[in-house]
Amino acid sequence: MRRSLDRFCVADAALCLRCNRCIRHPAILVWFRTVSRLGDGVFWYALMLGLVLADPDRGPAAALHMACAGGTGTLIYKWLKGKTSRPRPFAVHQSIEPGCDPLDHFSFPSGHTLHATAFSWVAIAWYPGLAWMLVPFTLMVALSRPVLGLHYPSDVMAGALLGGLIGWLSLLI
Repeated sequence: MRRSLDRFCVADAALCLRCNRCIRHPAILVWFRTVSRLGDGVFWYALMLGLVLADPDRGPAAALHMACAGGTGTLIYKWLKGKTSRPRPFAVHQSIEPGCDPLDHFSFPSGHTLHATAFSWVAIAWYPGLAWMLVPFTLMVALSRPVLGLHYPSDVMAGALLGGLIGWLSLLI
C-alpha cells in the first residue's frame, strides 16, 4: 500500500512539473495569473452582482445560493487544509516554480477549484445558458493551479470533487 502511495505521489509531482513548465512562456504565465486572480473571487462576485442586476426576480436568490455554497466550501477546505497540512509543490520540489504568490501555505485541496466548481454548479442550475462561459472558466481555474505550481493535480481533483458535491447537495436542500 505504501509503495502504491509513493508511486502516486511521484506521478502527481511529475505531472505538476510538466504543467508548471508552461509558465516559461510569458503569455501563458500572464493568462493563468489572470485566470487565477479572477478565480480568487473577483469573477464570482461580479457574476453574483450581475445576476442580481440582470434578473431582479430570481437573481438575488441565485446569488444567495451561490454565496451559501461558497461559504460552505470555505469552511470545508480550510478545515481540510489545516488537517492535512500538505505543503505546496514549489515548497517541496525545487524544480517547480511558483507562478504567483499563494493565498496560504497549504496545498490540499485546491480552494480555487472547489469554489469554481461549486459556484458553477449552482449558477448553471439557476441559469443553464451560462454553461458556455462557466464550464470553460472553471476548467481554466482548475488548470491554473498546477500550471502556476501552487497545487498538485490530486489537489485539483479533490477540490473539483468537493466543489461538485457541495454544489449538487446545495441544490437538493
